[in-house]
Amino acid sequence: MATFDQVELQTSRLLLRPLQESDAAALLAIFSDEKVMQYWSTPLWDSIDIAHALIARDLKAMAEGTYIRLGIERAEDHALIGNCTLFDLNQQSRRAEIGYGMAYSAWGKGYMHEALSALLDFGFSELKLNRVEADIDPRNLASAKSLERLGFSREGYLRERWIVDGVVSDTALYGLLFSDWKTRGL
Repeated sequence: MATFDQVELQTSRLLLRPLQESDAAALLAIFSDEKVMQYWSTPLWDSIDIAHALIARDLKAMAEGTYIRLGIERAEDHALIGNCTLFDLNQQSRRAEIGYGMAYSAWGKGYMHEALSALLDFGFSELKLNRVEADIDPRNLASAKSLERLGFSREGYLRERWIVDGVVSDTALYGLLFSDWKTRGL
């Protein structure tokens, strides 16, 4: 079984790397922001303990090869600006789900597209995935645009799938096949 605790992916402006304890404060700042969490499937973070627990879970899971979550570090200043994840890995079907979040101050600069492109390249080439799925709030038009720009197709709609802090929301399901990724025309 593959392990992910040593995975690092470099792009022109970013380093994708395993999270470390020193990232806890940056993670809390990102995931306690109402703008970032508006369409998230969990409540706002309200404690540094949540960040520490996530990092501890990630370190264990990545060493075991259960899932991969990489911090998104901006190369120019080494600031942690988000993270991206391949989880629910299904070896038999060669399928995974993708997740991501980014600091509001980094939105609109193409960082997430760059990070997810690198993560998808890793998933399709190294993990030999055939399919990657995404589950987003359909009101999150920026996330939908990001997925579509990467080649994802909207494949489904689930009504009232999430209830977070009493707020009910739907889900839009997106899928990307390896065959689409390799012929996307880039």
